[in-house]
Amino acid sequence: MISSLQAEDFVEAQDGARRPLTIRKAVMRDIAPILDLINGYAAKGVMLPRTEFEMSEAIRDFTVVMLGSHLVGCGALHFYSPALAEIRSLAVAEEAKTLGVGRRLVKALVQEAQEYELDAAFAFTYVTGFFEKVGFHVVERGVLPLKAWKDCVRCPKFQACDEIAVLRILRPERWNAQVWQMAAPDDQLIQIPTPGEILKR
Repeated sequence: MISSLQAEDFVEAQDGARRPLTIRKAVMRDIAPILDLINGYAAKGVMLPRTEFEMSEAIRDFTVVMLGSHLVGCGALHFYSPALAEIRSLAVAEEAKTLGVGRRLVKALVQEAQEYELDAAFAFTYVTGFFEKVGFHVVERGVLPLKAWKDCVRCPKFQACDEIAVLRILRPERWNAQVWQMAAPDDQLIQIPTPGEILKR
């Protein structure tokens, strides 16, 4: 329950219904509206709740979508190693459904991952069809280091999670290398499928 995105969040508005959306990195004044958005979904049991302290620590991870002066979407790129990051905390305001906000967020976060020269990015989602259209592949849930489960253990659905893991390989020439050699020796890690294994599925 790290993301609230559903299929309608990726639908592009019809030409006659387009509205001026802008996308940018979050700043400290965005903390309150981001919390309103995320915790509104948390109250419905769709996302995990966040605190002002947590958001202050993580604000540099976040990208936001604005409709005029109103924040209508947020998402974060959270780093786990020099090679891998998670696209997470994706949320779109109810009034912005069908405006393509989710699509813009994911594309911007992938672009950011590429700018940081990461080897891959992953996400948990219910809308695998969209993620597959932008280069992600469905993989086993063991796509991340065990330390990435720190949020999942707080989730009431931890023992029966129905979100699906998706992975996008950004630098195939490096992905075949032993990326986990960069992790600390005491990190517990789960084996990640290679691109070849993904394509066999």
